[in-house]
Amino acid sequence: MRRTEKLDRLGIFARYVAGLAFVVSAAPVLADSSSPLLAAYYDRHMAIVGATVYAWRGDDTPKRVPLKGVQVGVGDDTHYVLTGGGTLLGFRNDPARAKQLVTGIARFAAGSSGVLALKTNGALWWIGGHSGGKRKIADKVLAAAVGDGANYYIAKSGVLFVKGRASRGQYGDGRLRTTPDFVRTAAGVKQITAHTGHAILLKIDGDVMGTGGNIYGPVGRHGLGDKAVRWSKIMSGALAIATGSSHSLAIRRDGMLMVWGRGYGPEPKPVMAGVSAVAAGSRATIALKRDGSLWQWAPGKKPRKLLPR
Repeated sequence: MRRTEKLDRLGIFARYVAGLAFVVSAAPVLADSSSPLLAAYYDRHMAIVGATVYAWRGDDTPKRVPLKGVQVGVGDDTHYVLTGGGTLLGFRNDPARAKQLVTGIARFAAGSSGVLALKTNGALWWIGGHSGGKRKIADKVLAAAVGDGANYYIAKSGVLFVKGRASRGQYGDGRLRTTPDFVRTAAGVKQITAHTGHAILLKIDGDVMGTGGNIYGPVGRHGLGDKAVRWSKIMSGALAIATGSSHSLAIRRDGMLMVWGRGYGPEPKPVMAGVSAVAAGSRATIALKRDGSLWQWAPGKKPRKLLPR
């Protein structure tokens, strides 16, 4: 083989590997955001950049957390780090006092009611945050999300189940009353994420749908100004999703980040190219780009780079 031909083939292979790495990093997983590398809950944020864990509030500068992890999460009063060995750690203000909550975990979702932890055997458990308390929810689970009062999980069959507050249409099946058990509410689902009275799901075919509280448009045009009580389509062609308290986001297959809701309107708008992961809080959006840089911005504001400095 001629040297130039060999180099050409190596270049093609390198581009293929780089593309595959992007797909893996952006693929929907069990997290509060589009990726295990980011987490946001109201004004608190966490990120894994390179091999370093960071945590910060609002517009503060991200601070290094002296823990090693493969996923981060934020709840009502607790920060979470999942180690490479499958141990879920939780701490409030001082990471040096992190507490071991549970072992054998593959992925988790955190929020106001605690943690939904997916074990390596596919069993889903509820963990009562930093204070403890454990209860098995289901087997053969693919992913989960913790909302403010309603929790969701996706079975390996792609069926979505929900239990919790329903007054804002969080179930997506028309009901407005809480059920005593988890009930089926959608099928063909790949990812689910939830926040203040609403939820966003990603279907296997790339369609994004939303339901629940919709004063500012985080679930699209349907029910705008009040609430949507059934799942309705927002956009197509998405690779991953995230939602905050009043705005939602989706990463298209080409890496373009789409945003809608408070500050943007009910129709998805492109705001940043080359995005591999995203999370949202009360007002802020945080995003990782394909080049490894971390960005943050408020609705209508220009994105600013946080890392590397």
